Amino acid sequence: MLDPITLTVLHHRLQQITEEMDVILDRAAFSPIISEGQDRASGIFDPVDGKLIAQGATGMPIHIGAMQYAAATIARRPGGHAPGDIYIINDPYKGGTHLMDVKLIMPVFVEGKLCCFLGSSGHWPDIGGAVPGGFVTRAVEVQQEGIRIGGQRICRGGEIEQDLLDLILDNVRVPEQRVGDLKAQIASLRAGEAQIERLLSEYLLEVVEEAIAALRRTSANLMIERIATLKPGCYSFEDALDNDGVEDNPLWIRLDLTVEPDRLVFDFSRSSPPCRGPMNSVISTTASAVFVALKHIYPEIPMNGGCFDPVEVIAPETTFLNVGYPKPVSGCAAEVSQRVVDVVFGAMAQAAPGELTGAPFGSAINVTIGGFDPGQKKHYVFYFYSGGGAGGYQGGDGLSNACSTVGLAKTPPLEVVEQQTPILFERYALREGSAGSGQFRGGLGVEYKLRLMRGEARLSVLGDRAKFQPYGIEGGLPAAGTRIDMEISGDGYTPPMLAKDEGIVISSGDTFTCRTPGGGGFGEPARRDPQRIVRDLANGFVASDGQKISESKELI
Repeated sequence: MLDPITLTVLHHRLQQITEEMDVILDRAAFSPIISEGQDRASGIFDPVDGKLIAQGATGMPIHIGAMQYAAATIARRPGGHAPGDIYIINDPYKGGTHLMDVKLIMPVFVEGKLCCFLGSSGHWPDIGGAVPGGFVTRAVEVQQEGIRIGGQRICRGGEIEQDLLDLILDNVRVPEQRVGDLKAQIASLRAGEAQIERLLSEYLLEVVEEAIAALRRTSANLMIERIATLKPGCYSFEDALDNDGVEDNPLWIRLDLTVEPDRLVFDFSRSSPPCRGPMNSVISTTASAVFVALKHIYPEIPMNGGCFDPVEVIAPETTFLNVGYPKPVSGCAAEVSQRVVDVVFGAMAQAAPGELTGAPFGSAINVTIGGFDPGQKKHYVFYFYSGGGAGGYQGGDGLSNACSTVGLAKTPPLEVVEQQTPILFERYALREGSAGSGQFRGGLGVEYKLRLMRGEARLSVLGDRAKFQPYGIEGGLPAAGTRIDMEISGDGYTPPMLAKDEGIVISSGDTFTCRTPGGGGFGEPARRDPQRIVRDLANGFVASDGQKISESKELI
């Protein structure tokens, strides 16, 4: 049995390896959404079942949970592995999310024995498909969304398989940027491999394996301890996505949560059936969203495969949360996953009253613009998302301009975007009137306006929460929903699906304005501390109904 000091040292060494991988990827990636926005993750995975061993502290959470499924796909791959192999996979149905999240999986050998897999996932701003950026809001099959890669060797014996790389680059936009991101991911994996080898030169493999098993047991036991504090029973909660981008009908996520003394069962069987448009999800993304929600609730539990052992996720293929080929899925990672988190929060709030928050803003509102910049004489693909309001909670107001619940990604610096593309941001500010009122209000969303300065381009947007606003809890009020407005050739334009549209042709001078949701309130607004109301007024904040907080007696 390992002594506690050795166990702690190995725990932090493993985590440090993944954090170093993240840093290398950030510094080497060509795409601002990776290098600046940190839409990426790194992990170490079990060589047998692909379960998570360690992850970086700043890795995108939704990537990590799904990458377990990708690692398991590679672990099951026939033909065996060899030193220097690296596999590339973005297939949603084999452990991916949407096609733009490209994962590299690398087997690591020590003295001829496979000891683990290393994983690197990054969001490529383009992966081919019908529109720049891959968010094809009217797609009815996955082929419209981009090139699908099922786990082929991109490196053999340490060398890039040039034929496969050429095939990929021939099918994506701005290939010089894509190859830069790919090589950055390869570099991060090789750095991780070197650190694993260094670790195993200091400790026997058997000792490290014993530590990994002990850490997994510890996380499982800690999760069981937290489950034991919940009220046993069955709890139901539902929320909806506005539409699927093709048909204007809501997609309902209906959860029946069973709390047992030592396990949680999340059953989504009553959810809507698979949809025609891209707002379907695959099981790897749905399950990952459940795990991310639990990590929000229990952040102190070390993240590894043990966290998931006492948790069962049921999502039948009869629902839009577990679709197969060829259903389109570009909305799963950034939109469907967030609604799954919201529904888990809503159900868990019943099992642990007072411990959860109002709903967060719940939509990345993915914006892509692609075209040719006549000023810089080059093609570009711009991908952008912004923050929104977090939910109010017992004892405090929600954060404003917070990141999404499924990520730790940051809004890329606007100056970097403006330097690399013909896009100018004319406004980026907190959105007044967006917070859900409550004893503790939600955070504010943001409002930004961008203008195309040169040339012609095609714009696509895939967002949500325009119809179904972020909910409040414990008597708190919902937040304001998403709003998209454009000006094209001097005329106003609002997408027919409100927060979804694709391939809109824009020209120099045209503008796009996005207003993101706030967070839902916590507790009855009438119980709000008057001093907080005064502070809200001093900061120019207003309630979600558009009234100044002090002007509504019901809110005091």
